[in-house]
Amino acid sequence: MRTTSNPVFRNLPKQEGSGYASFGSAAAGAGQMTQQFGQPQYTQAEPYTTGPAQRAMTIDDVVTKTGITLGVLTVAAIISYVLVNSNVDLAAPFVIGGGLIGLVLVLVATFGRKMDNPAIVLAYAAAEGVFLGALSFMFTDITFGGTGGSTLIAQAVLGTFGVFFGMLVVYKTGAIRVTPRLTRMIIGALIGVVVLSLGNLIASFFTPGGLGLRDGGGLAIIFSLVCIGIAAFSFLLDFDAADQLIRAQAPEKAAWGVAFGLTVTLVWLYVEILRLLSYFNSD
Repeated sequence: MRTTSNPVFRNLPKQEGSGYASFGSAAAGAGQMTQQFGQPQYTQAEPYTTGPAQRAMTIDDVVTKTGITLGVLTVAAIISYVLVNSNVDLAAPFVIGGGLIGLVLVLVATFGRKMDNPAIVLAYAAAEGVFLGALSFMFTDITFGGTGGSTLIAQAVLGTFGVFFGMLVVYKTGAIRVTPRLTRMIIGALIGVVVLSLGNLIASFFTPGGLGLRDGGGLAIIFSLVCIGIAAFSFLLDFDAADQLIRAQAPEKAAWGVAFGLTVTLVWLYVEILRLLSYFNSD
């Protein structure tokens, strides 16, 4: 499988040995028979075995698990937005708390190899929903210097899913092929964006506006467009990783990991689109 820019996909269940489908035992047996008799003996490769209580993952599993995850996120976001609208003092705690919990869950799932755990996936969705609901209110309400209201949020949601389905069409039609070179380029760009974002955050402690990457100016607009572009191309790598899992007949529970990874990218894309739209709506 090619490496994906989304770290969540990197530790999904794999067959022991190289790759997902195991051909190691057949190859070893053929080598031994060749040494003993001088002629190769061919054995049909065994498919990925998922055990008596499991079955192989399908595209329907991916769609279902992703839909459930996004449903939980959406409900949590709506509840968060309504609560913050009733009491603006909840905005900052919801943004900080939801964001931190979501980050911790991503780290636990990724490094603990628990990204296919539905409890962690749905907890992440709920935390990010609280985060996004409060953040959306802050970006669009005049109390926090925002503009646009619910109209701006609707535009950001439509833009997010528009990019998602657009890149899905691009992937399915093969208009852009996922190659190792493309993978390296996207991962490199992602690392660069993270470094610049951290640099801007640190600089903001000493200089108003930091490096100017989030102050709403021309440079900030360009930076947001770059982030949106990287997030969009990341979908291609994520689709390819999910496709490889399906072809390799990974266990059904791996679909939760795919849903997790896609949700992480969708959350990032939505935030960047909302931020960009807020720039254009500000006075």
